[in-house]
Amino acid sequence: MLERINTPNDIKKYSVAELEALSKEIRSFLIEQISKTGGHLASNLGVVELTIALHYVFDSPTDKIIWDVGHQSYVHKILTGRRDLFDGLRKFGGLSGFPKRNESVHDIFETGHSSTSISAALGIAKARDLNNEKYSVISVIGDGALTGGMAFEALNDAGRSKTNLIVILNHNEMSISKNVGSLSLYLSKLRTDPNYFKLKRDLENILNLIPPIGKSIHKSIEKIKDSIKQLFVPGMFFEEMGFTYLGPIDGHDLDSLIDVLKRAKKMEGPIFIHVITKKGKGYVFAEENPDKFHSAAPFNINTGEFKKKNYDTYSDVFGKTLTDLATKNDKIVAITAAMPEGTGLNYFAEKFPNRFYDVGIAEQHAATFAAGMAINGYKPYFAVYSTFLQRAFDQVIHDICIQNLPVVLAIDRAGLVGEDGETHQGVFDVSFLRMIPNMTIMAPKDANEFVEMIKLSSMMQGPCAIRYPKGNAGDYDSKRKVSFKLGKAEVIREGSNVAIFALGRMVNIAIDAIDKLQKNSVNPYLVNLRFVKPLDIETILGISKKVDYIFTVEDNVIVGGVGSAILELLSDNKIYKKFYRFGFPDKFIEHGDVDSLFKKYRLDSDSLAEKIIELVIS
Repeated sequence: MLERINTPNDIKKYSVAELEALSKEIRSFLIEQISKTGGHLASNLGVVELTIALHYVFDSPTDKIIWDVGHQSYVHKILTGRRDLFDGLRKFGGLSGFPKRNESVHDIFETGHSSTSISAALGIAKARDLNNEKYSVISVIGDGALTGGMAFEALNDAGRSKTNLIVILNHNEMSISKNVGSLSLYLSKLRTDPNYFKLKRDLENILNLIPPIGKSIHKSIEKIKDSIKQLFVPGMFFEEMGFTYLGPIDGHDLDSLIDVLKRAKKMEGPIFIHVITKKGKGYVFAEENPDKFHSAAPFNINTGEFKKKNYDTYSDVFGKTLTDLATKNDKIVAITAAMPEGTGLNYFAEKFPNRFYDVGIAEQHAATFAAGMAINGYKPYFAVYSTFLQRAFDQVIHDICIQNLPVVLAIDRAGLVGEDGETHQGVFDVSFLRMIPNMTIMAPKDANEFVEMIKLSSMMQGPCAIRYPKGNAGDYDSKRKVSFKLGKAEVIREGSNVAIFALGRMVNIAIDAIDKLQKNSVNPYLVNLRFVKPLDIETILGISKKVDYIFTVEDNVIVGGVGSAILELLSDNKIYKKFYRFGFPDKFIEHGDVDSLFKKYRLDSDSLAEKIIELVIS
């Protein structure tokens, strides 16, 4: 059947029994494809029936379906004509793992970060109303994304607005009780039946015609009705916010899903549909370990085993080092926004569960929560991906830096992350943190430096950020002593007419480039900056005065990056040399493997050497 599905209209001609067979085919397809390419498996296996039901009842792209976060949109992509592109899923030049408007007319709104879909859906619905158009707008949001404050801001506004809007909560953290599910489905059917609403309106009209007792009887009935609903209807919170609540519905029962969606499509005002699904549904290894199969590397289908890594990532080094420090300092606490394993804090959580805090997908809250703990004498480490730290920008300024509090931002996935693309590349943190007063910013070139930076941060009295990349941190050698001081760079290599100032992981790429440069009679200084703020002014100015050419290399956008900081420093000191910044251009960086992206943007060692030779020798 799957080979005959090329548009959403193709599924509308099938019976529910045939659609159930299709759902099995889709699951098999997803498992087979993602085992080769990697990608978000568990979340997509959980929404197969829900996605089929949505496209069966609604008419995309006329009706607008918006996927919160978007990592669960693979089934949607399959049903909207992109099945044959899955061999290139998340690869350079291939199919994106998230909704992309330039990829399909069925991708209505681009997502990647959580908790945005209800706001976007309400904006689209309001514009629809202003245009006097008639179509449905549907937001699909997970229970994890619903922990984000922005989702509640949108729910509050949407409920108050009385706009026609459907919000579907994909709840995959609890099991389904058949009794409760049946009762809820019955209540939902009753409350969405047109005859029910007609009877309700007629009764209200009759009672209001009986002066003066009619209105008081009506109010008494309303109070009784609300009391009964409090007892039997699990969605009273959403009802109080102005939504009509339907559910919970078994998210793997196509009959029930199609029925409730058809009813919701005919209703007026904001509707909240509570759907219960099982993450990883249909693949036992993903069902048992949904977190491991959330964003899966390629794996063996028969065993569920991933290719084992035989190295420590920067996240591992961070988690283990912080745990060691915490054994000697009981004031160290660790905070994450729903990423304990991704940030390496699972080590800390296991040893110090009472000093570990997972606040959910709520980066703004996490930053201010950290500030509150710092006020009371603790040393908070907020471990967060670079791309998600953007969400807490105001709190970093307002709640941490203005008060000069000793909060450490452990910025994981800084620079390129690769396959997740534009919404996840961590290429802005240097630029937006550098301008904040009281902030110290460091970036290690390897595991040894990283450990020293974590140790240094534990002794600092003000805000501090350590940025480090995804992936292999190299070997940590505890016997290798690293000379390390606040604000002091490392001169790796003395040179003559050229200076290269490199930051973080770009140091090792610059080292590789030097071998190629020397073969062309270019003999550069190489400086490992270590610090973006404060810069090592003495070293930078001293070397800059000796050379004619200066190059900066960073895995950040060049706009406002460390290259800009050095250029400002030289200008302030009236030093004017031929200056070139290597970094990412003023654009959003697409998805693809990191090596391919480095080559495209001329940040690999061959491209660095080639450009420097071109500028120096020509």
